[in-house]
Amino acid sequence: MLIYLVAGARPNFMKIAPIVRALQAQEALSFKIIHTGQHYDREMNDVFFEELGIPQPDVFMAAGGGSHAQQTAKIMVAFEELCMAERPAAVLVVGDVNSTLACSIVAKKLVIPVAHVEAGLRSGDMAMPEEINRLVTDSISDWFFATEPAAVEHLRREGKNESAVHYVGHVMVDNVLYQAEKLSHADTSAFETAGFKAASQAGGGRYGVVTLHRPSNVDDPVTFARIAGALKDIAADLPLIFPVHPRTRANIEKFGIDLGPNITLAGPQAYMAFLNLWKDAAVVLTDSGGLQEETTALGVPCVTIRENTERPVTVEEGSNVLAGTDPEAIVREARKVLAGQGKQGRRPHLWDGKAAERIVAVLASELGKTVR
Repeated sequence: MLIYLVAGARPNFMKIAPIVRALQAQEALSFKIIHTGQHYDREMNDVFFEELGIPQPDVFMAAGGGSHAQQTAKIMVAFEELCMAERPAAVLVVGDVNSTLACSIVAKKLVIPVAHVEAGLRSGDMAMPEEINRLVTDSISDWFFATEPAAVEHLRREGKNESAVHYVGHVMVDNVLYQAEKLSHADTSAFETAGFKAASQAGGGRYGVVTLHRPSNVDDPVTFARIAGALKDIAADLPLIFPVHPRTRANIEKFGIDLGPNITLAGPQAYMAFLNLWKDAAVVLTDSGGLQEETTALGVPCVTIRENTERPVTVEEGSNVLAGTDPEAIVREARKVLAGQGKQGRRPHLWDGKAAERIVAVLASELGKTVR
């Protein structure tokens, strides 16, 4: 029984990697990795997939960029041709990108079952394209693999069949634990940020890591300037390194954003290089959804620069604090961490590195019913 594993952007591959490894360890199900090409990244070369412990994608659809509608339409057309030619037993999608939405719709209309990994996450913010993708995908999926209790509750309130909702833990956590173990035996000296990290840690010094990419934070010059002011204040006490998203860098230049002399700007980082950087940080300041979860998995203090989060377990149980975008609140929460007064989080239930195994066991059982 063939399953299509759909990925459209770099973070998607981190999520399907543990599922690939779990599928390779059993014999009931086969798989193909479908890369929609939603994001083309030159860093996605042989080394990237080797780092993840998975083979190169079986199919590359080269959907490319464009508006949300253009991109979604291109993916749907290409994916429909693929599904009609081979008709997999199921389509598995992850996360909340346009590829997730597009491939779910195509599969459902072709009467191919859809499994959604990371189902049930809700921010309540309909201005986020990801929220729309999540809602639509979950409205038509057949199996829902949830990462946290809040996600299960959302799915229940939306009327999903209890037997189709599975609280399995988080494949992103599977991956970060797997990669952290590999990193412990790796030579990290060639990483771009290795010099910054070594210099900051010399003599027991500490450093912080910043990521910002959400349009609500970086596309508005007033909001971006206020956040930058908070980062400058924090950097007066703690060296910060900021791997800059291309759109964010363009806006720094466009708006004349002043980050001051104590914030080191770096280029986008490969997965292992970035993990090596943030895993030992005194604090991470971010608006990323995935990084909220990864920092919780490794117990790294995280200050989230957003007004909401679709990942509340990272705040309720983990090492994440939701600071909003008010500069005073951002600085206050960061200084709490630096003073040793930050919250003591823990890794949530089932975030144990075995979520992918649970997902594959459910799929093997469910698909096995269709052939008996």
